[in-house]
Amino acid sequence: MAYDVSFSIPERTLGKADVKFAIWRNDAKLGTLAISKGSVVWFPKNYKWGHKMSWRKFDRIIAAEGTRWERR
Repeated sequence: MAYDVSFSIPERTLGKADVKFAIWRNDAKLGTLAISKGSVVWFPKNYKWGHKMSWRKFDRIIAAEGTRWERR
């Protein structure tokens, strides 16, 4: 399963303006991931309301549910 991810970055310091990643799979849009200083928000395709999560909660969930994959 290949995913295509594109993004747009605002031309200023990240603050209240989100960095947005459009997530696609097999030419079908899954949704948009919006990242800001305070949180991450997932907007499923065709939805105006997203699922918001703080960075602290995101860290806990990804540590508990994610697979250790890359070393940097």
